[in-house]
Formats: sequence, C-alpha cells, structure tokens
Amino acid sequence: MTHPRTSPATPGADTAADPLTDHAADPLTDHATGTGLRPAADPSEPASGNTPPGTTSPGNTPPGTTSPGTTTLAAATPAELRDHVTAGLDDPARGWLRRALDEAAAHPGTHGPISVWELRIAEAGRRCGPEHADAARVLILHAARADAEALSRVYYQGTGAERRAVLYALPHLVPGPEGLPLVEDALRTNDTRLLTAAVGPYAARHLDAHQWRHAVLKCLFTGVPVDAVADLDRRAEGDTELARMLTDYAAERTAAGRTVPADLHRVLTLTDPPATPSAPAADHG
Repeated sequence: MTHPRTSPATPGADTAADPLTDHAADPLTDHATGTGLRPAADPSEPASGNTPPGTTSPGNTPPGTTSPGTTTLAAATPAELRDHVTAGLDDPARGWLRRALDEAAAHPGTHGPISVWELRIAEAGRRCGPEHADAARVLILHAARADAEALSRVYYQGTGAERRAVLYALPHLVPGPEGLPLVEDALRTNDTRLLTAAVGPYAARHLDAHQWRHAVLKCLFTGVPVDAVADLDRRAEGDTELARMLTDYAAERTAAGRTVPADLHRVLTLTDPPATPSAPAADHG
C-alpha cells in the first residue's frame, strides 16, 4: 500500500473483554485435528514454503479456506477471530496487534495523508506473519468500524493481501449492497485467493442470480474449491439455469479431452437433489 488515502470511516470503541492472554477455548480450532484458520500467504509477504502463488501444495488447505471442521475468516465473529489469531501469535506480535486494535478504535480520523489504522493494515504481514496476517487485517478493519467508503479505499489502494482482508470483512461491516463493486472486481480476476474471499457470505447475500452463477463457474474454471462458496446448497437448489451452465461446461471439457472437475458434479447434484421418498401408505388392511 503506497498511495495516500482520504478520510477513514468513523469507528466505535471495542469494548469486548481482551482475549489476548486467554486461549483456553478456541471456537475456530478443530480440536480433533488441532487445526484452524490457515489463510493463504500473499506473494508480497514472506513465504513459508515454495508453493507458487495462487496454487496449493498437495495435502494443504486450499487458498483462503480453512481446515475441515473450522469456521472461515468471513464467517467468524470478531471475538472468535481475535481469540483464534492471538492464540497463534508470539508475545511481540500479540502486543503489536493489541496496540493496533486500540489505535484503530481510538484514532478514527485522518492523521496526515493516511490514517493510523490503515498503516497497521499495511504492516500486518511483517508483524504477524503470513499465516495470521489476513485475520489481523480483518480485526483491524472491525476495530476501525470501516464503512463501505473506507473499505473501498483500502481495497483499491491496497495490495492483494489487503484486498483479501476487505472482502473477508464485508459481511460484518456492510449490511447493504454497497460493497458489491468490490466483490465484482475480485470476481474478474484469476487470483484464487481473492476469488475465495469474494464468494463468501457477503456474495451469497447480495449477488443476484446471474452474477452468483457466474461466480460458481469462475471457481470451477480457476480451481477454487466450491466449499468456499457460502450458502451453496441453498442457492443452487432447483437452479435449472445453473444446471444448464454446468452441463454445457462439462460437455465442453469432455469434447476437448479434458477432465471434468469433481466439484462440478457436486454442484450439479445440488441443483436437482433426489426426490425425497414418500412415506409408505398406511395399511388399513
């Protein structure tokens, strides 16, 4: 993030109890496996492995999604997210995050060419590491109570990682459709991490049927697991137009000698679920 920004949204104070030192219960962790939120690293941040940007190593969690049994960044409440992310930080990073959240709540105005909480969003990757940077940025946006205007500013002037955080924060910060241009912009890219963040609860709530169908197809085109698509079962049910699009896409792949993604068959099944067996007729003998 290198460009100056205009005035930020007006935040409210974060009055929740400080969970930074209390990690006894972590609702975002699958206690059966010991795993939890694993946002994908951004190429602009230090990498923890040699996986090419936009891909996933075999056996790893898909970009931007979570391990089985966990809650996604977009679906987690701020309290759940804060409990989880701080449990994985060391003491210096935990202290930095506490200060960043306090600053975001206490200094909502613009101080110079850029607001203080936007500076903290920019440095979250360096301070918290790539594994926890997405969650830290989302928490800062929550603490700042960023509205649609502020989120748009961060998105369009930010790095890919900052854009991803904005998309994850949308469901809790923007109740109406004002954030749709950001989702639509992300859906035009081929960045699998942005796409994963874009098809979360906010998209499920506000994308119209035409846009939503194309978002599902975009996931299939780019290899984003359909598990990332929020509310997939409900929105796909009985959608004959989506079924037609999926069938056409499968036919094109087959004609070209290419495999059809397993996720396509899964979504196609959702569009026309098997009829519920009728109850057996009573025997009045």
